[in-house]
This record gives sequence, structure tokens and C-alpha cells, in this order.
Amino acid sequence: MSFLPVSGLSGTAETAQSQVSVGMGLLAGSTVMLLTVIWGACIIVGRCDLHDSVAIDGTNTKGFNLKESGVSTDIWTCYAARIMAISVIPFLIVQLPQALSSTSGRHLAVLIALIISLLMLVSYCVYQVFQPWIQRRRLAFAKHKHVISGILRHLKKHALGRLLTDDGEPDTEIIRKLFETIDENHDGGLSPSELRALITGIRFEEIDLDQDDAVSKVIADFDTSRDNLVQEDEFVEGITKWINEAKQTGGAYLESNTGTFKFIDHFHQQRKREHALLGSEEQSDEVVENVENPRWISIKAVLMLLLGTLIAAAFADPLVDAVDNFSEATSIPSFFISFIALPLATNSSEAVSAIIFASRKKQRTASLTFSELYGAVTMNNVLCLSVFLALVYVRGLTWDFSSEVLVILIVCVVMGAFASFRTTFPLWTCSVAYILYPFSLGLVYVLDYVFGWS
Repeated sequence: MSFLPVSGLSGTAETAQSQVSVGMGLLAGSTVMLLTVIWGACIIVGRCDLHDSVAIDGTNTKGFNLKESGVSTDIWTCYAARIMAISVIPFLIVQLPQALSSTSGRHLAVLIALIISLLMLVSYCVYQVFQPWIQRRRLAFAKHKHVISGILRHLKKHALGRLLTDDGEPDTEIIRKLFETIDENHDGGLSPSELRALITGIRFEEIDLDQDDAVSKVIADFDTSRDNLVQEDEFVEGITKWINEAKQTGGAYLESNTGTFKFIDHFHQQRKREHALLGSEEQSDEVVENVENPRWISIKAVLMLLLGTLIAAAFADPLVDAVDNFSEATSIPSFFISFIALPLATNSSEAVSAIIFASRKKQRTASLTFSELYGAVTMNNVLCLSVFLALVYVRGLTWDFSSEVLVILIVCVVMGAFASFRTTFPLWTCSVAYILYPFSLGLVYVLDYVFGWS
């Protein structure tokens, strides 16, 4: 949609204003459709059975149960929703003079919003480049904590629950006896092979564990003398440190229950849940074949993007003319055509792609689906808005799109807040999206034709 104002750079001011008007209608309509109709459809087609508030991949025995079926995503999808909500800041800035009924600062507000929008666009692109690296680092650390929590639980089990004293503090004497049990050759230090035997015996079946990597990280964590051995004092100190960390997240589990403390088991379950939320290291469910000529593929991709841009720019004028002519022939405001009809066409590919991915009924594909939707809205809010703001500023046009901005703000903030702090969406949550869609249409109609906002 950012190609719509292309001809506005050289045409009359009236033509440019018409281009921006259609573009803002399409921007608002696309945002609303992505976050309501398509979002809700993905919940319906991607639903799986929920167990302990987590969707089980590939299961759908609950049918359309509103509470016991739904979709789960990873934590990175929550971050994408938060970024989407933050991306509405330029809309707030550009709309501020109108909210204050000020006419003198409108041109300056457009410039400030343009600068911030461009900065957010650059920041978002940089984040997309480094996000896989950040994800791998966080996943590696979460996996390490999961291994440590498993070791704590394993030691507690072999100590018959006596890993802690009666007041919940680490029992160093018991920890030393456990060290002697693990130290098979009784040389006073745990070697990598002895730690590997310990980790193998624990059987971390729920995670894809590289045992050599896990052993090296445990040694790095415990071995303060850097001799590649975990001495007895280092073992006691390391276990004590992790028990104290487990206590900090224990909450109600810090209370003794029939003489035992449950916070170590709770800590292990939290680490397991954290690892699951971060997602797996698999970047795709598809088998990716080796690319023989990656340089040619990159050049071809750039050329296809340029060709698509040229085609879109060439059809920008005819599209706007068609909207205007259809509006005059049917007496339907052009804004409603761009707000309702055009998004159906421009978002069709994203809708089909999102629904196909969601229908695979896996957490990984569900995460990709909703991240794609949030990412598309974010790019609308920073890239497309930047183009419109630049045209308004350069040509000295009037920024008078209060109803469009308000609808975008409401939908992005509501859905962004809704998706930012939860990773599981029961089937009933799609009703929130489907209520927002007619609400948005009705709000635009009331603001434009009852209160005269336009």
C-alpha cells in the first residue's frame, strides 16, 4: 500500500491528497482485517487440545470447545505483539495537535512523527537481523538452567528428600556425600566423563540436549579454579547457589509440606516451561535442501522485489482512479471502499499463507503464523506510515485522518496488549477479534458521518 502515493510526488496537490486518503483507508483496513478476521480464523483452524494451558501438537479431539481447545505460541510471538503495539507511537505524535485543537503545530508534528517512524523502521529491521542470534543465546541459557534444575531434582531424589535442612537451607553434609557418590574414582574431583554419566542418568527426554555441550557449561558454571574438574568445595558452592536461586522463584512452594520442600520441583517445572516458551532450535518444519548458488538466489530475489515495486507503482494511479470512479458511480465514500474492499484483495496472499500455516496444528507453525501477522501490521505502522508522512510533509498536504488513526490505535493496542502477556489462546479468544471488526467499522462510520471526522 505504500506505493499508492507515488504519483502524488509529481501530480497536483489535490491528486496527492486523494492518494494519501485512499492509502490511509487501506492502511487502516488492512490493520483491522489482519488483527481481527484473519487472526480469529487462525485460532479456529489451528486449534488443538489444551492440556495444562498448553496446546498439544496435532491433537483435535475437543472439537469447538471454547475452553479446552486453542492455540499455543512461543514467547517470541509475545515480543512481536509488543513491538506491534509500540509501533503506533508515530500515530499518537502526528495526531497530537488535532487532539489539542491546535493548527500551528501540525506541520511540525508530521515531521517529528516521520523521523520517529523512520527510526523505528530501522530499529525493527536491525532487530529482525539479530533476533535469531538473540533467540539462540536465550535458548542455550534456558537449556542450561533446565539441566541444572534437573540435576537439583535428581540430587534431591537420591538424597531421599534430605537435600535441605529443616529450615529449607542447603544441607552441605548431604551435598558432600552426594559428591562422593558421583565421584566414581574418588579422586576428589568430578571429571567431564563423570558429569556426563550424571546427566545421561537423568534422561532429559523433553529437550534436545547436546550432552557434551551441557557438560562443558556445567563445568564452566561450577569450576571456579578453571582446572576442568569440579572439586568438592566447588560442587557444594555451585549446588548451594542454584538451590538459593530456586528458592527465589519458589513462592508458595517455599513452605514445608509434610517435612519436604517442593520449590526444587517447582523450579524444574518453571525451567521446563521457559524452554518450551522459547521454542525449539528448528527454524522450519520443512526440509530445506542445500542451495547450490546462494549469490544468484539473492540477486534474483532483489530483482523480483524491484520488479514487483515497479509493477505496483505502475498500477497505483489506475487503482486510485478506479476507487474514485466506483465511489462516484455508487455514491459510496471512497474511504469505505479502501477500508473494506481493497484489504480483501491486498491481504489475500497473507490470509491464505497464515491459514495454511495455522492448519498444521503445531506450536512452531502457530508461532510463525501470528508473528507474521504482527510483523505485517508493524511494517504497515512504520514503513507505510513513513511514506504517507513524507508525502504530506513534502507537498504541504493536510493531515486529517482522525478516524483512521483512532481505529488503528484501538485495534493495535487492544490486540497487542491481549497477545503480549499470554502464549495460549483458547478458542473463545477469537470472539475478541470478531467483535473488534464490526466495532471498527461502526466506529469509522459514526466518526465520519455523525461527528464529521475525516
